[in-house]
Amino acid sequence: MKKWWIACAALVCVLSAQGQAVRQTYLYAVKGADSLYLDRYEAVPAVSGARPCMIFVFGGGFVDGTRDDARYVPFFEYMAAKGITVVSIDYRLGLREVIASGDFSAGHVVGAFMRTVAMATEDLYDATAYVLANAERWRVDPACIVACGSSAGAVTVLHGELGLCNRIEAAARLPESFDYAGVISFAGAVFYPGEELRWNRRPAPIQLFHGDADANVPYGAVREQGMGFFGSEYIAAQLTALGAPHYFYSATDADHRMAVDPMEENRYEIDAFLQKLVFGREPLIVDTRVSRIGAPVLPKDFTIADYIQSNFR
Repeated sequence: MKKWWIACAALVCVLSAQGQAVRQTYLYAVKGADSLYLDRYEAVPAVSGARPCMIFVFGGGFVDGTRDDARYVPFFEYMAAKGITVVSIDYRLGLREVIASGDFSAGHVVGAFMRTVAMATEDLYDATAYVLANAERWRVDPACIVACGSSAGAVTVLHGELGLCNRIEAAARLPESFDYAGVISFAGAVFYPGEELRWNRRPAPIQLFHGDADANVPYGAVREQGMGFFGSEYIAAQLTALGAPHYFYSATDADHRMAVDPMEENRYEIDAFLQKLVFGREPLIVDTRVSRIGAPVLPKDFTIADYIQSNFR
């Protein structure tokens, strides 16, 4: 087994002293009026040999957000210090049209959300194809590409893996044999037609972080207009039934801060997921439930109206 996990004190010291990894920016696609860029972060000094890659998708409700948000950069630097090339990408923010229209009815939001997720997934695939095309030059191992996202970005990476499993049309942007080595979702969910979510094959190992009082993205399952919005608790139960390796980290009475906080507070759990389930390919199901003593009890019933109120008002 290849030893991907690089624990080099000298390397960490160099990064800490300089305060950041080396970052380079590339234009990876042009979609109409949108020029889509990605930032590639590498350790200083560069790690020898082919290395894993983490493709990161930022959050912001498909309305705003940036690939170089200051909240994410320390996480990128941390991963780079571990010997992982980090690629943080732009993608099209389709729900801006909902804001522009002023129509926040459930029917309009659901339709726009379907189109928006499809666009973001296509952009993730195009960015992945760009990484694959440059893998030799960037010294990236094409078999060790992890997709990671926060909030809307987490929705996107989960849809990216689901689309590969179900071989949707947009998946043709990638080689038929390609799959992500793993997926990390910070407060994500899947938007899917019907009463239940279906996987045509077992997915790559998935790590799911979520608070059970999240009012922005559902923790469980919500159904509206013939569509299901399936959150981390629902997905984890499905993965268990499928016998698919995964790591579910559930925080009681935690809200949407789980879209960002784990990048700082749960690095140990992320390291363990990558080392054991992804790079080590250990057939594990890990279910961690955390409750903070004395934390206030928060409402836990999520509806589409909650989603609209939290993201567009």
